[in-house]
This record gives sequence, structure tokens and C-alpha cells, in this order.
Amino acid sequence: MLDLKLIRTNPEKVKEALNKRREKIDLEEVLLLDQKRRELLMDVGNLKETRNKVNEEIGRLRKEKVDVQEKILAMREVSNKIKELDNQIREVEERINKILLEMPNLPHESVPVGEDEKGNKEVRRWGKPREFDFIPSPHWDIGEALDILDFGRGAKVASARFTVLKGRGARLERALINFMLDLHTKEHNYQEIFPPFLVNAVTMTGTGQLPKFEGDLFKCENGLYLVPTAEVPLTNLHQQEILNEEDLPLYYTAYTACFRKEAGSYGQDVRGLIRQHQFNKVELVKICRPEDSYQELETLTQDAEEVLKRLELPYRVVVLCTGDMGFSSAKTYDIEVWLPAQGRFREISSCSNCEDFQARRAMIRYRSKDKERVNFVHTLNGSGLAVGRTLVAILENFQQKDGSIAIPDALRPYMGGIECIKGK
Repeated sequence: MLDLKLIRTNPEKVKEALNKRREKIDLEEVLLLDQKRRELLMDVGNLKETRNKVNEEIGRLRKEKVDVQEKILAMREVSNKIKELDNQIREVEERINKILLEMPNLPHESVPVGEDEKGNKEVRRWGKPREFDFIPSPHWDIGEALDILDFGRGAKVASARFTVLKGRGARLERALINFMLDLHTKEHNYQEIFPPFLVNAVTMTGTGQLPKFEGDLFKCENGLYLVPTAEVPLTNLHQQEILNEEDLPLYYTAYTACFRKEAGSYGQDVRGLIRQHQFNKVELVKICRPEDSYQELETLTQDAEEVLKRLELPYRVVVLCTGDMGFSSAKTYDIEVWLPAQGRFREISSCSNCEDFQARRAMIRYRSKDKERVNFVHTLNGSGLAVGRTLVAILENFQQKDGSIAIPDALRPYMGGIECIKGK
């Protein structure tokens, strides 16, 4: 959520930043409502001051045995007026809050300006795509040939875009989850969390999924929502809390299944594991002081990159332009892994600094060491990594001419020493 004070004091700056995001939002309504709210607060303040003075006078006159019935009746009218104005203030604040909840975050000054993904800028690459002496197959053909992916039965027991992993395919998925969690907890100093897979509307609102993106979520009859990412419960662990500065930064990692409606058509992504309604992900979340957040973004991105380096998967890092950024982000790096069957890089992780945008929505603050100031924290998140897409990258990059899949060295201890997956 944007700072209302920033909108009030520098509306042109906010409007310019929103325009860079291709967002046409009328700030005039917010400013008029804010002005009305402040006028109402002033009126209520004056009435309360008058009531307090007259109440003191009534107390004094009673001691002097003076009739004060007329003044009491007048103060009842004042109290009724205060209640009426308080209701008006509440209605105006609800309207302001509704508008603010629909506004995206402002892009950091270092973010390139662009309309869509064509405006993204490559930052670096790692690894060299493998040269095959045969035509590489797409992961869905590999998985079905090895009998480790079953798209038909996934659709039968659920619907389209659900998949059953079988045998060593299921074990490879589990191995990836354990490998990622071990790397992040043992070497990158994240605390492992196993959060609920269902969260309430307040939690979804805190990280920006509600109210704007409710159509993308799976909602249960009891009002709870299936998590679209572990970012949601991890960031909200500290909603409505005031942390101590000496306890920052906080690093959390978690495995969860993730659930997204993925409405619309995505061409060839309808096939395979790239866009599923349910998928596994290991998430990274940081909560820190504002002055540290952009350095924390760099290290968080490097933590996610390290997974791909250990798995020997070529990738590149791009910084997203203003027109391609997520709703809550002030700056985002996408990590894209090389998929040989598609002959291009595909997103496998998004690492974002949300600054105080989520912290304002979830009311996550910290108290300075001198105990004199309470400020909003900055929150960051990133995939470390999307497990299904990592499995896709392994199937395609490590496929052999005989149809088998070599297991990356880093995963073999998690696969019981298995060096390759072969057909029956």
C-alpha cells in the first residue's frame, strides 16, 4: 500500500511513477477524500474540545447547585453530532483504503522504463547451453516415455493442468525440494518454516493478492484461500507486529504446494509442467531495515542462482521493466533457465523488493535501537526455486540420446545414489 502522505505531498511524483507502470489511476479522488477526512477530523476535534470544556463547567456548576439541564441537553446534541461525524470519517477512510489497496507499488528509480517484457534488461548469464548431437525432446515427451509423468491420470483425478509424478519422477521432485531447503538453511542462513497451505483474507490482503487478484485464487467455502505462493504466509508471520531492530534481518524459507487458476491460454504452455494449477515451490522471504533492502535483494537473487549453479543448469538474470513488474514489487530480477527443447530461456524465479508496500498493508513495523522511532520494515521475496520448472530443466538439459536422464551430481545423494533414470 502506498503512503497516503506521499500522495498528498507529492502527487505529481506518484502519478509519474504510476504512468511508468502503464497504470492510469486518478489520484484526484484520493486527494479530495483525504481533504474531506482531515476537515471532518478537525470538526470532530473542535466539538470534542467544546464538549470537554462544557463538561468541566457542568461539574463546577453542579457543585454550586446551579441548574445545568440545558447545558446537558446541548452536550447530548454535540455527542450525537460527534457520532455522526465519526461515521462519516469511517466511511471516507474505507473509500480511501479501497482505492489504495488497488494501487500498485511505485518502481524504484533503477528500474528500466518499458511497456512489456520486451523492455526487460539482461543483467548477466551463467553456464553455456549444451550442444546436443540429437534433437532434444520436450519434457512432456521425456516424462511420458520414462513413465515418470502422467498427464492423463492427473486430468482424470482432478482436471487439466494437474499432473501425477510417478516412481523416480516423484523421487526427483522430492529430492529437489530437500536439496533446495538444505542449501538455503545450511549455507544461506534461512530459517525453515512449514506454514499452512490455507490462509485467510487478511493475510492475502497483506501481500497484495487481495482485493485486486481474487479471480486468480482458489477460494474455499469457509472463506480461506489456497496459497498461490509461500510468500503469503511467510511475510504475514509478523503481521500486526512491532519487531526490534536488533532482530533484523529475518530470513525465512519454506516448501509449499502452490495453487493458481492460471486463467487464459498460454500456447504451448498448456502442455507439460510450465503452467499448472498446482505446483511445488521453495520460497525465500526477507524482512529487513529499509536502508538494507537493496543489498538484501542482490544476495537473495544470488541465493536463488546458486541452486541452478549447483545443478549445472545454464541461466540468465534479467531486471524487469516498469510495464512487466508484479503488483507489489518496487524492483524485480527474473532468473530464467535454459530449456533446449524450446531453444530459449524461461522464468524459474522472480526475486523482488517490495520495500514497505506489503509492510503497510500487513502492519509490520520495527522499533529502532534507541526505542524512539517505529518504522515500517521492507519485505523481499523470491523463488528458490520453482520445483516443477527445475524438474523440467533437468529433464531437458540432462536428457541422453537413449532417452534416459542423467542425474546432476548435486542431487545424487538425495536420490539414493541413482545416477540416471532409464525407461523400463
